[in-house]
Amino acid sequence: MIKKLQLTGSPRQIGEMHGSQGKEEVIQSLETYESLFYGYSQINWKDAREIALEHLPAIESYNPDFIEEMEGVANGAAVDFEDILVLNTRSEIALTGRNIFSDGCTAIAVTPPTSMDTIIGQNWDWKIAQTKSLLLLEIEQENKPSIKMITEGGIIGKIGFNSAGIGVCLNALLTNRKSNQIPIHLGLRSVLNSYTLHEAVAKINHGQMASAANFLVASHEGEGQAMAANIEVSPFGIDFSANPEGMVVHTNHICSAALKKHLTDMNEFIFEDSMIRKSRAEQLIYSKVRAKEMIDEQCFKAWLSDRFNYPNSINSHVNIGAPEHRQMETVFSIIMNLSKQEMLLCVGKPTVDNYLAV
Repeated sequence: MIKKLQLTGSPRQIGEMHGSQGKEEVIQSLETYESLFYGYSQINWKDAREIALEHLPAIESYNPDFIEEMEGVANGAAVDFEDILVLNTRSEIALTGRNIFSDGCTAIAVTPPTSMDTIIGQNWDWKIAQTKSLLLLEIEQENKPSIKMITEGGIIGKIGFNSAGIGVCLNALLTNRKSNQIPIHLGLRSVLNSYTLHEAVAKINHGQMASAANFLVASHEGEGQAMAANIEVSPFGIDFSANPEGMVVHTNHICSAALKKHLTDMNEFIFEDSMIRKSRAEQLIYSKVRAKEMIDEQCFKAWLSDRFNYPNSINSHVNIGAPEHRQMETVFSIIMNLSKQEMLLCVGKPTVDNYLAV
């Protein structure tokens, strides 16, 4: 099981606790991304820091608390601020080289009326070395919701939920364009800092995100009042897609016709991998719906453990036939019940029996 950190106080204090108590994980992240950037995109660490600094003015204007928290992480881990900024812009840096790369995943949400509870979950598919960087953060912050999230050491926003019933999953999208606006991992943190779906959407709309990604966002407001949506974000705005039956799935290709007008999808395995995973997840959900069976966490465990189309399955395994920079596998699997404020986690490739409550 991964290390759990309980962080409280001001943004700087939260960051310092993250950096000091999670120093090993921060260092692991730095080592991993220094190797990845140069090995795949020929970007050395000095250049990566310069790219990250291009986002600094936008972040300072967008939310100065993020700067303070990242400074705190740097101080706590005894590394430079620019190093932590690189980690939080790692998706944007990965889009600038010759061989672009980014993490994959399959994300699923089911809400009332299809299920009793609002449940979201995903497999995070990436380089297995980053298992050593994983942290479970429980954040108590001033004048904002409390947060529980899984992240990589040094990165202040990722996958999780908050005390207001907002949850978020991430699907990477490989595209040809970015801006110097807000890195997507800080966009994820902005969603988790929100009290309502309206607030969350406003924080990632209007071209505020520096690169493309899908944020699967769900909001549970109690008594069966809930919604889940795919929000494909980009430097050119967003597209919002929900299902009236409360079933939402996304993988790693652009679905929005509006975004395709501005972006080229660079995922070379759309048809062999991403589209099959998306269709398979939808197939699994609809089979339960047609059978009028209860959808709960056990269903999510089975869905996220699915090995159809192995190795390019929802439960992803290394595809030795793919280019090395695209060889990924499931690093962790997460299921979040927003109605009950509960999280289940499996580190490594999931099976129905190896999820633990965290």
